[in-house]
Amino acid sequence: MSESRTDSSFNSPAATGSLVILAAVALGASLYFMRPVLVPLVLAILVSYLVSPLVDLVQVKLRTPRPLAVVVALLAAAVILALLGLLISSSVSNLADKGPLYEQKILSMVDQASALLEDWGIPIDAASIKTQLSELPIADMMLGTLNSVVNSLSNFVLVLIFVIYLVAGRTPNTQKTGIYREIDSRIKRYINVKVAASAATGLLTGVILALFGLDLAVVFGLLAFLLNFIPSVGSVVAVILPLPVALVQFDSTLIIALCVALPGVVQFTIGQVLEPRFMGTALSLHPITILLSLVFWGMLWGVTGMLLAAPITAVIKIVLDRIEATRPIGALLAGELPES
Repeated sequence: MSESRTDSSFNSPAATGSLVILAAVALGASLYFMRPVLVPLVLAILVSYLVSPLVDLVQVKLRTPRPLAVVVALLAAAVILALLGLLISSSVSNLADKGPLYEQKILSMVDQASALLEDWGIPIDAASIKTQLSELPIADMMLGTLNSVVNSLSNFVLVLIFVIYLVAGRTPNTQKTGIYREIDSRIKRYINVKVAASAATGLLTGVILALFGLDLAVVFGLLAFLLNFIPSVGSVVAVILPLPVALVQFDSTLIIALCVALPGVVQFTIGQVLEPRFMGTALSLHPITILLSLVFWGMLWGVTGMLLAAPITAVIKIVLDRIEATRPIGALLAGELPES
């Protein structure tokens, strides 16, 4: 009698819910503490989707051994990254050389703002503000940013090692089956469309800002490319980022407005018109689901987690759809509410 009561208590909804919560907490803690390994691994899996077609092309078309094809593809990627690094370094150095000029412009803007506020009857201590601004270690902040970028290269080395193993162990033109085929097909479509859309967004943003003569135009173009992988939020941040530099550099209100408006038009056209048309149902996720996944993975893995949130959640949904017990959860992630 007591055994049957014990069994029924374990099968109750409350017990099941408690076990699910405990499992979710344990899984979240594991993902958080294992992020030094898991983040490079997931990044490497996504990068391998970009590198593999080039490796297959070199191996099949040029009839080269697989190891040599991997080396050629990785060298091509390294050359592209090196060129981008040189452009960014040149842009930052140019900005650092103009530091004193920008400082004078900022102090002049403080005087103008102070005079305007005094006309409105709001007195401020402009001299104190100017003193504090002049003491800001802007050059040190720039160097600190560059050092953080250099330090992140250690993660890139680990990603590269994972990519080499993933790509080298892959056989070209193999037919995948089952759930792996569905995951591979959807993630491949998502990455191809997202990379193409992000590249077009970054290129057009960089070209537009460069035509206006904005400093760090290349950097802002690269940031637009990277931030486009963060749904919704990334596009807004990419549009706003050039505004402080434009305010300091230009005197024309029209040019400042165009430095924000034109990249905004590019982001809207590619992100809201073209990208959904080509993306189709690659993710099959509701916008609220994507937003919540951004928050969740951002808390666990930071900015990198926000970049990876959409494809990771899409994979989880595919797995949930294949298991009968969790199929309603997968439908909920797609925005399909259960019928009452």
